[in-house]
Amino acid sequence: MIVESNEIRGDSLVMFFLVALAAFAPKTFAVTNDFSPARTGPLQAQVFIVQDPEATGSFEPRPNRVQAMVTRAITNLTGKATVLEAWRSLVSTQDTIGIKVFSEPGPNSGTRPAVVAAVVQGLLDAGLPPDHIIIWDKRQIDLRLAGFITLAKQFGVRVAGSAEAGYDETKFYDTPLLGNLVWGDLEFGKKSAGFGRKSFVSKLVADQMTKIINITPLMNHNEVGVAGNLFSLALGSVDNTTRFESDPERLARVVPEIYALPSLSDRVVLNIVDALICQYEGEERSLLHYSTVLNQLRFSRDPVALDVLSIQELDAQRQAANVPPVKANLDLYNNAELIELGVSDLRRIHVQNIP
Repeated sequence: MIVESNEIRGDSLVMFFLVALAAFAPKTFAVTNDFSPARTGPLQAQVFIVQDPEATGSFEPRPNRVQAMVTRAITNLTGKATVLEAWRSLVSTQDTIGIKVFSEPGPNSGTRPAVVAAVVQGLLDAGLPPDHIIIWDKRQIDLRLAGFITLAKQFGVRVAGSAEAGYDETKFYDTPLLGNLVWGDLEFGKKSAGFGRKSFVSKLVADQMTKIINITPLMNHNEVGVAGNLFSLALGSVDNTTRFESDPERLARVVPEIYALPSLSDRVVLNIVDALICQYEGEERSLLHYSTVLNQLRFSRDPVALDVLSIQELDAQRQAANVPPVKANLDLYNNAELIELGVSDLRRIHVQNIP
């Protein structure tokens, strides 16, 4: 059901798509790996992985190496001969680009400023005005502590917290589950029937940006498997999220549904996994002693494919370190495929390693 705000109504979205699938999708399902059931069919995802053994030293990124990695990846992903042509195929100089980062764990385990700097430089080289580039996350304090305000000053670009920007009353995710509203939520302090069932989209996302580039770290998350593209963008863009965060079953349903809001998913043009370092324990805390240096960056237009590959990598690194396994919330990614956000079946993800 589409509400008047042109956003998606959470309590009817799954039923809508299940009915649509029953009518139009193939009638057989293939049981593949742990990410099944997945629909059979031609849908494929393309992931580009670029690796440089010298990309980091003592857990610190080397900016020149990272810049070269981003250049190789973006030209391969777009099939363009030059960096300018590659970026111009994704964005225009008239766009306002929101670079979504995951900053809460800090600069060592969250999205690394060196990776964001390389993307910003590419966009500037493609002719985007600096004030058309916004580095953002939910809270400005996390951005500051992670070094992004300093980075923004260096390039002359903008930096903003979605929570501080306020929320758009006309764009929201609606579900019957009532939240315990906290200060900063749009409906905090209001008393009326139905208050607390909506999560409103930040004005920063809804009103100020036309395209989104999502850059997330390869870092475990206890409830959803990885602090990846779906989780980071969905819960970083709306208010009234505490009602979801401690329940894996709720997260499996609401994260894909929030991501599917037109003001979010329709604007995402690129997803990047900062896999320079893989942290397989610790969730939102920086624990480098539970980390492995991979020296990789992973690029795709498909957020689901990147997330399930990240979960696979985290599992492999835990096994190599003899750390107890973690049961990932795989229903989230299967649900994301059901509503056509991407591919969750590992067999239908084509990985191209870039030399």
